[in-house]
Amino acid sequence: MPNENTGIIAFADGTIFRGRAFGAAATCVGEACFNTSMTGYQEILTDPSYYSQIVTMTAVQVGNYGISPEDLESDGPKVKGFVVREVSPLASNWRSRQTIQEFLAEAGIPGIEGVDTRAIAKKLRAGGAMNACISTDGLSDAEAVKQAASFSGLLGVDFVKDVTAVEPYEWDPDGGQSIPFSVEGTDLAGVQAEKKRYRIAAMDFGAKHSIFRKLRQHGFDVHVFPAQASAEAIRAIEPDGVFLSNGPGDPSAVDYAHATVKDLIEDYPTFGICLGHQIITHALGAKTFKLKFGHRGGNQPVKNLETGKVSITAQNHGFASTREELEKCGAIVTEINLNDDTVEGLRLKDRPVFSVQYHPEAAPGPNDADALFEHFYDLVQQHAS
Repeated sequence: MPNENTGIIAFADGTIFRGRAFGAAATCVGEACFNTSMTGYQEILTDPSYYSQIVTMTAVQVGNYGISPEDLESDGPKVKGFVVREVSPLASNWRSRQTIQEFLAEAGIPGIEGVDTRAIAKKLRAGGAMNACISTDGLSDAEAVKQAASFSGLLGVDFVKDVTAVEPYEWDPDGGQSIPFSVEGTDLAGVQAEKKRYRIAAMDFGAKHSIFRKLRQHGFDVHVFPAQASAEAIRAIEPDGVFLSNGPGDPSAVDYAHATVKDLIEDYPTFGICLGHQIITHALGAKTFKLKFGHRGGNQPVKNLETGKVSITAQNHGFASTREELEKCGAIVTEINLNDDTVEGLRLKDRPVFSVQYHPEAAPGPNDADALFEHFYDLVQQHAS
């Protein structure tokens, strides 16, 4: 449970917020960011894209439905710290197995509650992403600010190597982990038609489990490869298509993946999301840049420039692709973010390759973009026939 021990989040500019500590007694540094999702704190905590970041939730209360093992997006929390307005004193859900306090304590992750999370979000929106230190083990204000200033930041750093798969494997070969969630006596999961299955190579840059579940549910046998895998190793399994996952950090730093993807998109239908989208950008010869404070939440409006359709999407990224360079490289920008006009999707004119900057699997978030998995299936099927 939260206690009266104080915790601190200190920013590199000297700003300090103090609150009540929960989770582990620890000190960590990272980039401070905020997420506007109303639900899904467990998925956010375990999303590898948050590696090296201290996350502030704008939702007022967190932890009310506890922690369920089935909802983990990786092998455990990947954030450096967690900041909330209030931790629920109760975890009330029939699927819950432990509280968020217990979950973070076991993982060694510090948390703080009772701070003005609105002020933190406004600070980051106005001033941009900032390095910070979170501590629940008695660190002084001065030392916390000093440690925050010592963090090297995200630019030019390859964090993918810390969260990618250690070796190749097949995701859920018997399908037992990818059964759509349902409640007995309802049609919540819907009815899925049987269809021909295709083998895809999924490059793991820090993938969420929900992405692999969605791919398997949509007719793919998912063979996962570490980010450092060579094009030759991927070609050896004779895949029908290639998938490029989400992941943390600066996409320009993952140059080994740029070269591999540049090779693979010449011959295979390819679908990239989030960091995978940015890696395609670099593989084409274009560049990415760091956003002021990033897009993180389940309510980001995206417009498809080819159809005029607007979707509400789940996002978690701090970098974006440069539109002018993409178009010079022969890509078609297909989608934009309606909040700031940044690139949210692309496709190639002459190859079955497309990508989006957001998370079509949601988890948490809306299902507006679920059709992208069907589009990928259609591309693979056409290429295979």
